Amino acid sequence: MSSIKNFFSSFLLYEFFKGMLLTGKYFFRRKVTLIYPYEKTPKSPRFRGLHALRRYEDGEERCIACKLCEAVCPAMAISIESEQRSDGSRRTTRYDIDLTKCIFCGFCEESCPVDSIVETHIHEYHGEKQGDLYFTKEMLLAIGDKYESDIAIRIAEDASYR
Repeated sequence: MSSIKNFFSSFLLYEFFKGMLLTGKYFFRRKVTLIYPYEKTPKSPRFRGLHALRRYEDGEERCIACKLCEAVCPAMAISIESEQRSDGSRRTTRYDIDLTKCIFCGFCEESCPVDSIVETHIHEYHGEKQGDLYFTKEMLLAIGDKYESDIAIRIAEDASYR
């Protein structure tokens, strides 16, 4: 009996008409597609995007070269070199992040004791070759300088979750 039922369902194109009925059901509904560059979906306040290095108000970089972010990075995307300064403090000479390796987990941001490395809300960046997504200390500081006001607002909003 089931073989006869299978024959008639395939002969009468039952699955085809079932799919067409589903398509017709959604054809006249309101569309939810966005025109991306002009319309954007809201982002979570805890979204993690492009990295940035921050500075203190006096212009000195915040990073104290503790290398916690390098140690905690599961993808090993961060590499840091540091040296002792004449006043006894330690600062980075090289701070590089390879975004082709980065998994945007946020561990680097959480481990930083001075909030030096942060992940911004910037998600519209690209690289045409692998070297374009290799960010150096100077590039990260420039991003931090450019978006410092946005970063400070986001950190203030996120303070209740920390």
